[in-house]
Amino acid sequence: MSILRLTPAFKDYLWGGQKLRGEYGVTELDRVSEAWVLSCHKDGESRIVGGEYDGMTLSAVLEQLPDAVGAAAKRFDRFPILIKFIDAAQNLSVQVHPSDEYALRVEKEYGKTEMWYILDAEPGAGIYYGFKQEVSKQEFEDAIRQNTLTDLLEFVEVKAGECYFIPAGTIHAIGAGLLIAEIQQNSNTTYRVYDYGRVGADGKPRDLHVEKALDVTALCPAPAQGVPTQEDGMTVLSECEYFRTLKLELNGTKEIAVGASFLSVLVVDGAGKINGEEFGKNDSFFATADTDAVVLEGKATVLLSSVK
Repeated sequence: MSILRLTPAFKDYLWGGQKLRGEYGVTELDRVSEAWVLSCHKDGESRIVGGEYDGMTLSAVLEQLPDAVGAAAKRFDRFPILIKFIDAAQNLSVQVHPSDEYALRVEKEYGKTEMWYILDAEPGAGIYYGFKQEVSKQEFEDAIRQNTLTDLLEFVEVKAGECYFIPAGTIHAIGAGLLIAEIQQNSNTTYRVYDYGRVGADGKPRDLHVEKALDVTALCPAPAQGVPTQEDGMTVLSECEYFRTLKLELNGTKEIAVGASFLSVLVVDGAGKINGEEFGKNDSFFATADTDAVVLEGKATVLLSSVK
């Protein structure tokens, strides 16, 4: 059995800020937009810190330990999830992600259903989440071409501690002033449809993916968010065929069984110990499926993710 401490892959997209850069002590980048805290994706892999696998990518370790993901995750043909922090100093583009069926056929990777847990929100900050009402494909395309797309979208102000589930096909955007933990399918396929007239590092407007977005976008309001439920003293934030995430407000000691799936342990606040090893804010751990139990001690807010 193993509990592996992970170090992230960092991304410096143009809309990112300084919060993650400061918290991680990153000096080689001007900004840190995303920290991929649990990733086996080729575009940015998490690495192991300490122990016999020190310096190895998580995917390389899992090649050596094929049973570490657990029986539940083995129904997928590749590692199923990716977890990241997102620091949005500016608005992210309005975008949509495809379903598995479309993405596997067109992009050769999974689609992207995701969940956002709001860590911090400046006053008035929010998200675009689905359309205000049903629209036609032509109305959608016209709004993209005329740069009026946001007029059709539902804007929701958010606050720390809230959770939003974003199924594949739902048009959306993270607004400026948000710090988010995102649990998602293991995919980096994004179809951008509106980018506020910005230009990239090359001085040119960033690419849009209009035709593909027209293929995959649900032309209706987003599904209503469910009411979080309680389980064994923890809050079930999200549960779908791809991932399950619980929030633990740790204050003392908590023992968590592992079992049929690996367990991701992401500390979003506080400090303590995991199976005797110290942890702090932003630490990420991967407990292999053959771990008997994860024992957490201390005072912290922890997100626990696995597959069913």
